[in-house]
Amino acid sequence: MGPRPGHRYTYKDSGVDIDAGDALVDRIAPLARMTRRPGADASLGGFGAFFDPKAAGYRDPLLVATTDGVGTKLKIAIAADRHDTVGIDLVAMCVNDLAVQGAEPLIFLDYMAFGRLPVGQAATIVEGVVKGCKEAGCALIGGETAELPGMYAPGDYDLAGFSVGAVERNQVVTGSTVTPGDVVLGLPSSGIHSNGYSLVRRLVEVSGLPYSTPAPFARQRSLGEALLEPTRIYVKACLALTRARLAKGFAHITGGGLIENIPRVLPSGVAAALDARAWPLPPVFAWLKTIGNVADGELARTFNCGIGMVTIVAAGDERAALDALAAAGERPVAIGRIVADGAPEPRVILGGTEAAWRG
Repeated sequence: MGPRPGHRYTYKDSGVDIDAGDALVDRIAPLARMTRRPGADASLGGFGAFFDPKAAGYRDPLLVATTDGVGTKLKIAIAADRHDTVGIDLVAMCVNDLAVQGAEPLIFLDYMAFGRLPVGQAATIVEGVVKGCKEAGCALIGGETAELPGMYAPGDYDLAGFSVGAVERNQVVTGSTVTPGDVVLGLPSSGIHSNGYSLVRRLVEVSGLPYSTPAPFARQRSLGEALLEPTRIYVKACLALTRARLAKGFAHITGGGLIENIPRVLPSGVAAALDARAWPLPPVFAWLKTIGNVADGELARTFNCGIGMVTIVAAGDERAALDALAAAGERPVAIGRIVADGAPEPRVILGGTEAAWRG
């Protein structure tokens, strides 16, 4: 189609509405101010934002940075037209990765890209981000909202998050001191969290169920709502153990499940021997396993299977660690031990699934 005679083309003609972007900033600025904390005033609108570690009480800090997204879980949010929880997921996926290093999340930024900017929907997403930031104790100091017609179809969007934390140099948690005999503690997940959703969506297709139908594993909720249960934030629990010097290592159970994530904090010569009978397999995973005839090993290397965070402590510190985690609001459970192992690389040895995960 050729140019229209006499028409003065604007950015809005291309599908980008600057006024909508300005309206969104006006709506989310008060939300960001709710996340103020020592070291950051959480004001929006500038080209950058400052954080003062000294004002946050740090003497000799190391900075730790993370970035992540929500992945294809967003496809379910779009299909179910429910956008109030994915902002929590976005924060959780970043700040949990800080906490496993012993770091306190300090600041957070988000990036939102839309085919066409829906101001109300975008504000709802940011409300979730604010909830996550408040739970993690970090300040939402800025972000970017992009309207990208031609890159994303109307109705589609993607999210990315960025967080920076700090840990005193002498409190960094690396897993380097893990030895045979140490105890593996697990913290319950809220569900699938934000990994494995390409398989989840495929299995929903196999089931033939619409997202609006009652969830077979949680009849009081729709399938879409149940699958959008947000990722838990473990910052308070991890910081409690770090500051009490009880944690030898942490593993955030994300993509790769139990099998791939725990070895990331194990030194060579050891393995984590886990007993699946020590904790219940949540109903959502049992349903996915049954619908897809998913093998136990595949389930454990794709999903968290009910354990969203793992910490490793010395056997003599187990009681103190359990008490500290309970005081932080967790329901920890001992799920295994560290054992000597002659395998070339650290690994997880998962037993008991035949009894605990029967379909």
